[in-house]
Amino acid sequence: MYNKIRFLAIIFLMSHYSFSQEGIPVYSDYLSDNYYLIHPSMAGAANCAKIRLTGRKQWFDQKDAPELQTLSFNGKVGEKAGAGFILFNDKNGYHSQKGIKLTYAYHLMFSRDEIDLNQLSFGISGGLIQSQLDETAFLQSGDFDPIIDGTVVQKDSYFNVDFGISYNFLDFYAHATVKNAIETRRNIYTEYESDNLRKFLFSAGYVFGNSDQILWEPSVLFQLVDQTKEKSIDLNLKAYKNLDFGRVWGGLSYRRSFDGAEYLDGNTISKQKLQYITPIVGVNFDQFMVAYTYSQLSGAVKFDNGGYHQITLGIDLFCKPVKYDCNCPAIN
Repeated sequence: MYNKIRFLAIIFLMSHYSFSQEGIPVYSDYLSDNYYLIHPSMAGAANCAKIRLTGRKQWFDQKDAPELQTLSFNGKVGEKAGAGFILFNDKNGYHSQKGIKLTYAYHLMFSRDEIDLNQLSFGISGGLIQSQLDETAFLQSGDFDPIIDGTVVQKDSYFNVDFGISYNFLDFYAHATVKNAIETRRNIYTEYESDNLRKFLFSAGYVFGNSDQILWEPSVLFQLVDQTKEKSIDLNLKAYKNLDFGRVWGGLSYRRSFDGAEYLDGNTISKQKLQYITPIVGVNFDQFMVAYTYSQLSGAVKFDNGGYHQITLGIDLFCKPVKYDCNCPAIN
């Protein structure tokens, strides 16, 4: 029975890992005024061009712990188009990936004037990603495995496409995106890897309150992995306060998976679902933005008690002099 439970847990973890190298992982960094990072239709949707730099590190006291860095830029091109790019470097133990994504978006404005927000957006990103597997530290002296060379760093590059749609209407927004729409086979992980890395993202939110006092923004993000049917949901709440020098804001995000892994807890079989809590704080000063995010994993079975830290730095450029008449922080 113990071997069966351990096998089920390993299969569950392998299914999660097989999709951890699918391009840019979907963490909570989109909440740092960075919806373009996960939704290509948001390229050029705002009235400012945006540069965002993020750095994420997990488990500082663990060797080869996961880390991620991204650099993104997006802005308007003409009256109805937007464009952008994303550079990223993702490392997880012996596995790493780096790549670039280029984005084009088209925006249809249904407003009667320049200050009413009623915008439907379409976007597509093409990405070139290189995956890498470092086998040089796999084998110890005397060990032998016919599958593992032990002296090489395997590399393989592939191309894929994301596309999505966004709708921003006054204080309401909704997004839908298909990541890795093309079935792609990489030869780096042999027969254990599926050629279907497709993932579906759906998010929506609403901002309410008085702009002279505090604005509240509840939102939700739903994820579905096509191949394994794994599902998870983010429940978010952010608050904004406008001040003389700019804006301060903070929030809380709770992520929970719908799928769980069984494990042996003494003489009983227990089941644990992925879940973690993420507080976030940020400040906008003139055209500059800085934010800090901390994620804490919860549950009985954890690799480490340490959390995940992330810093986001941003600059807004080429802003339109007239803002939309709405409570819409991601657009204004």
